[in-house]
Amino acid sequence: MGFAETFKALSDPTRREILNLLREGPLTAGEIVERFDMTGATISHHLSVLKHAGVIDDEKKGKYIYYYLNSSVLDDVLNWILSLKGETDDEK
Repeated sequence: MGFAETFKALSDPTRREILNLLREGPLTAGEIVERFDMTGATISHHLSVLKHAGVIDDEKKGKYIYYYLNSSVLDDVLNWILSLKGETDDEK
């Protein structure tokens, strides 16, 4: 996915909070829904946007689907931003 999808995904505060939750480790959709005052359908939409942007991935384990961060996309964005400043990953 391109940066446009990534920045769109990161532009929403609910999606950023989902990413913060996933920093601690994989969670099921139900576990994510429990942390918000929103419907499951709304959280499902946010998860779909994040997944389409490549910022999260999912994995089925038994009867549950676990969502987890895909940090490689975030690394790409960070490296691009650092390149604008004239820095590279090696210089950090």
